[in-house]
Amino acid sequence: MHLPTGKDVEAKIPAGLTSGQQIRLKGQGWPSATGKAGDALITVNVAPHPVFKPDGADLRIDLPITLYEAVLGGKVRVPTLDGAVELAIPAGTDSGRTFRLKGKGLKAKGGTGDLLATARIVLPEDSDDELKELMRKWREQKAYDPRKDIG
Repeated sequence: MHLPTGKDVEAKIPAGLTSGQQIRLKGQGWPSATGKAGDALITVNVAPHPVFKPDGADLRIDLPITLYEAVLGGKVRVPTLDGAVELAIPAGTDSGRTFRLKGKGLKAKGGTGDLLATARIVLPEDSDDELKELMRKWREQKAYDPRKDIG
């Protein structure tokens, strides 16, 4: 990084540092009246990641799954910081269910966080007449009310 003093320095960013925290670079600041260089304070701003959202040492991800994966179950690939892993989705998974992948979060002083993958059922972009007819039959023969307990 380039300091206002004109110096180029490298700074080690400790694991687990979050936005707003500061790093002190001893003797890298402006000289004082006595000529001794002060410290430079760097405030960290962590850029957002396009896929993961930090939550302390944990990471969160919305995991899109198909309607048939939610109903029938299956294995899906989940990206992690260390590369993709397979996650078994149990049959009957509701949208919003969160799966914990131990040790796949951020490295921090106290260890490594987890990756929390929240299932989000995504319908096909081109919903066809066959799917619509299947849902009409389902509604007529096996109707249910998922909102019955919320008033």
